[in-house]
Amino acid sequence: MSKTWRRYCTACIVVGVALPVAAQQITTPLAIAKQGSFFIGGRDVYSETLRPSASPFFTTTGTVTIDQVYVRYQVPVGANGTAITLIHGCCLTGKTWETTPDGRIGWDEYFVRKGHAVYVIDQVSRGRSAANTAVINGVRLGKTPSDQLPPINLAGHESAWTGFRFGPEYSKAYPNTQFPLEAIAEFWKQMVPDWTGSLPTPNPTLPALSELAIQLGGTVLIGHSQSGIYPFGAAALSTRGIAGIVSIEPTACPEAKADMTPYTKIPILVLWGDYVDQSPAWAPRLAACKAFAEALAKAGGKIDSVVLPEIGVRGNSHMLMQDRNNLEVADWLLVWIDQNIEGRTRK
Repeated sequence: MSKTWRRYCTACIVVGVALPVAAQQITTPLAIAKQGSFFIGGRDVYSETLRPSASPFFTTTGTVTIDQVYVRYQVPVGANGTAITLIHGCCLTGKTWETTPDGRIGWDEYFVRKGHAVYVIDQVSRGRSAANTAVINGVRLGKTPSDQLPPINLAGHESAWTGFRFGPEYSKAYPNTQFPLEAIAEFWKQMVPDWTGSLPTPNPTLPALSELAIQLGGTVLIGHSQSGIYPFGAAALSTRGIAGIVSIEPTACPEAKADMTPYTKIPILVLWGDYVDQSPAWAPRLAACKAFAEALAKAGGKIDSVVLPEIGVRGNSHMLMQDRNNLEVADWLLVWIDQNIEGRTRK
């Protein structure tokens, strides 16, 4: 057991967190002070290809709002923790953080129960954040060359199985996998078209996250997979309001040769599940993120790079917030926040 893990386990005892948790059977009412939703960011554009054809109610021309980010929030009664913002990854939506595929409590509700206001976003052009279809209609109407069609990606069951590390090959599971594969059909329903390749650079989600952090006056940005790099991108724009960064299995970290100045001001955790070193896709990403962590530490930054099996937590997939031990991992993460984010007080 590493010194880091011993330190956090000791902290778990201090704050009354049991590992592993028995909280999967939570039956007490959820006490919410307020909840709601709003959009952040966005811009207006005029288009002559809003529809394939006009109708009595809608014309093909007009102004629409695009690049906005949908945000849903819940604030618990007696909130006593730093706000948490949850950012989903590729081919998914904010559903990532809600009820697990097999019906257990997700991190969204669990963090609220632990005293945090929680904000869950849908990335630009995903879920309830609108996509700009003007180019597609433009091609259909013959006004736009077909080679300008935006790339729209879907992840098939077969590639997602290995990419999310449920097993080494499709339909074959790792022997100790924590992912609830008996409910895999429900997970497949969570996957949606990914429009990221059609978006401008930088991705409009990044300034929206920066704006959200400033508006909240302090939040921990938790990104996953594709969005694991997003909190860093938001911090590069402004560190205001970013109380901490948690990057869960990021597809990329800032380069080791990047300007470390913004990141030296923020406590950072990069967290990985199991079997990463056996994955041709994920092993190089882990190595690159470790190089970033070493460079940031040398620059005076406060960063923890943690691979769960190295601290005795095994079997986690890429979707560790949905794994059977998701609350065990959540409690560990909350202890990290307790220990590293200023202004945190737990009842």
